[in-house]
Order: sequence, then structure tokens, then C-alpha cells
Amino acid sequence: MGRGANDQGTLIIGGGVIGMSIGWRLAQRGEPVTILEKGQAGQEASSAAAGMLSIANEVKFQEDLSLLLRLESMKLYPDFVGDLESSSGHDVDYRTDGAIAISLHADDTAELRNLYEYQLEKKLPVRWLSGNEARELEPVLAGFVVAGVMCPMDHQVDNRKLVEALKAAYLRAGGELHEHCEVEEVRLQTGSSPEVLAAGEVWRAKRLVLAAGSWSGLIPGLQSWLRPLVRPVKGQALALTMPSADFLTHMIKTPDVYMAPKSDGRLVVGATVEEMGFNRDVTAGAIYELLRGAWRAVPSVYELPLQETWCGFRPGSRDNAPILGKTDVEGFYVATGHFRNGIINTPVTAKFMSELILDDSTPELLQRLSPSRFVRGG
Repeated sequence: MGRGANDQGTLIIGGGVIGMSIGWRLAQRGEPVTILEKGQAGQEASSAAAGMLSIANEVKFQEDLSLLLRLESMKLYPDFVGDLESSSGHDVDYRTDGAIAISLHADDTAELRNLYEYQLEKKLPVRWLSGNEARELEPVLAGFVVAGVMCPMDHQVDNRKLVEALKAAYLRAGGELHEHCEVEEVRLQTGSSPEVLAAGEVWRAKRLVLAAGSWSGLIPGLQSWLRPLVRPVKGQALALTMPSADFLTHMIKTPDVYMAPKSDGRLVVGATVEEMGFNRDVTAGAIYELLRGAWRAVPSVYELPLQETWCGFRPGSRDNAPILGKTDVEGFYVATGHFRNGIINTPVTAKFMSELILDDSTPELLQRLSPSRFVRGG
């Protein structure tokens, strides 16, 4: 479709889970799709995440729009996983054990109680736990854990397996993927198809989708009023090796860290939230604080082997909600700004964007996420 083709199909800039899932859903319906990825597909924020599909534990005051989108996506997740695993031949380690948010002292407990009451207000299926009840569910928790909140609808996947599954499913559906193909310029003109200069060649398509995560606002050639207002929010994380599969079964959320046990034996601990631009340094201080936070909640992590450390860049928007939909330029679409919720919002983003592109479907929730909400001061 690229390289001077006949101006048909869809061109996607960005090969993370958002770009690949949109591409997969389009290709499933027979749409010619090409993805241009500046590095290796899925190796930025998509692989740096923890794979947590958090509804209750990601509830924030005054962020109802983000909550509505996550709830819509979680309805889709079981069927999405089933279709993806069948289409790709890859397992994504979809787990429904739930999560437990815990408090470690009186101040923590007061904050946890406030969050719990807000979760109830939003009609989320959560349950208050005493410290003893939390330890009955997870015996490795520290003896001084004061209280907890059981969040059964907070599920998880192995995000790295999700990346591989999406890549395989997309390619099997007939999509083209060009890795190490950095965009040098986007050319958008009224009355003509979008053009992209990448890897020294001109790529054309009927439609262009910008899904480049934290780099979406930096693509050369875009007019200032078309640039998505996203910034990189650095997150450092680490993985420990668990001694057995039942060391932890639930995800654990403390005031300082989260812990996500994976079926391959990794225990992912994260993550910092840093406004540091694109600084890729993994720092001793951040890793120390993550380990200390994990140790306070689960003292036996002190003995676990340290397997890996890394950092990634979440694409944060001005209101922490994704930027999805049409722009005011015909044929140009945006799908970015997922911040901490890219993995959980993958199914709903793929559904909304593919149906918008092929059917011009614009449900009310998608309208509220439109790029124009910032352009027009919304």
C-alpha cells in the first residue's frame, strides 16, 4: 500500500499495542493496512508496562472520563483475548485473580477508606478487608498490614506476550509492518491523500492514523494545531523471580508500589511517575525506593533474585484521558495519550478507531475523547 500506491487503505504511525490493535481490527475486515514503526514493534511503553487491567485501583477523583473508557474496555477484554489468542496462536496470560490494595499504617488506612468509599460511589464491586483477611488471601503480606480492599474486577495480562500476539495476529490478517522506519515528515493537504516521508520513501494512503505514543506530538511536518498534546511520563520498574507460582496470586497495590505476579515466575514491581522528558536512565534511587516499597508490604522479597530493571515513557495528555478520533483534516486520525492505561484500553481503542475509520461510527464516549477538546479549549 505504501511507496506510491493507489491512495487506498490506512497508514498507521506507531507499532505499539494501540497501533497494532487498530491495524489488526482493520485488517480483519479486509482493509489494506501498513504500520510504520521507528524501532521494534511494541518495545517502548507497551513492553515497559506491567500489564495490569486496573479498574478500581486506577480510580482517580475528577477523572470520570477515563473510568468510563476503562469500564467499556473491560467488557470487551475476555472476547478480545479469545479472538487474539485464536488468531495469533499466542497465549497472553490473561488472569482474573483480582487485586488487593493494602494500607500499612493509620494514615494509609484513612486514604484507603476514602478511595474505597469513592469506589463504592462509582458502583465498583470492591470489598473491605481487615489486615487478617488480607493475609488469609496472601500469606506473604507483612504482619503489620492494617487493612485492604479486594478488587475482583482488576485483571491482568502479560503485556509482553500481548505485544507478540498482536504482532502475529496483525501479520496473519494481512497487515504490513515496517520496523526501524522512522517518520521524517508528514504531509497533509486539503483535497489530497495524506503522505508520509519515512526511510527515504514516500508512503501514501487514504487515511493516516497517528498512534506514536509519547512521540506523537513530535512528528515532523504536523502543523502546531494538529500536534497531540502529549508528553512522556517516565516510569521505572523491575522484575524479581518468585520462588513458586503461588508466592503471590493477586496483584498487590500499596501507597508506594504495585506488584504484579506473572505466570512465567516474574514479579513485576513498579513504577515511578517522573516528568523527566525522554531520559532513559534507570537510577539507583528509583530501584531502591521500589524495592523498599515492595519489601515493606512483602518482607520475603528481600530474598528474591533481581531479574531485570527498565524504564518506559507513558504518553500523558492534559487531562490524563486518551486522545482518540478524527481531526479537522480529512483522513487524519489520532490515537494516543493513554497514560497509565494503554494496555487496559487496547480493546476499546481498537474497536472505536476501526469502526470510526470504516463505518464513520462515533459513539458519545468517543466524541468526548476527540482531539478537538484541546484544540478548541474543551
